[in-house]
Amino acid sequence: MKPVVLSADGDRMVYMVPDEVAENLEFYCLDFCERWLWTSPHAACYRTDGVCRYNEADFIAYLNRWVFPKRPSRFIENLGWVEFGQELPGAYRGCPQFNF
Repeated sequence: MKPVVLSADGDRMVYMVPDEVAENLEFYCLDFCERWLWTSPHAACYRTDGVCRYNEADFIAYLNRWVFPKRPSRFIENLGWVEFGQELPGAYRGCPQFNF
């Protein structure tokens, strides 16, 4: 398990995720928001009036239920608002990041 930093145009959240996710974060995030949310019958609750409404916690729930149920991701901490381009706090500097 490795840390990643996720956000949805708000506070930055740190999660521990399976190594494969951390090492390929963009792939997993884009697969979630560009494919699964639009095509899976299990994601119908996120689709309203032609748009999808979701955040980073929904991505983690997706990983835990559909992709890595035997290796669940978990929330570590809320870093608060961090401007894009600003360095993350020391312990998370260099961690993979994704903003939904």
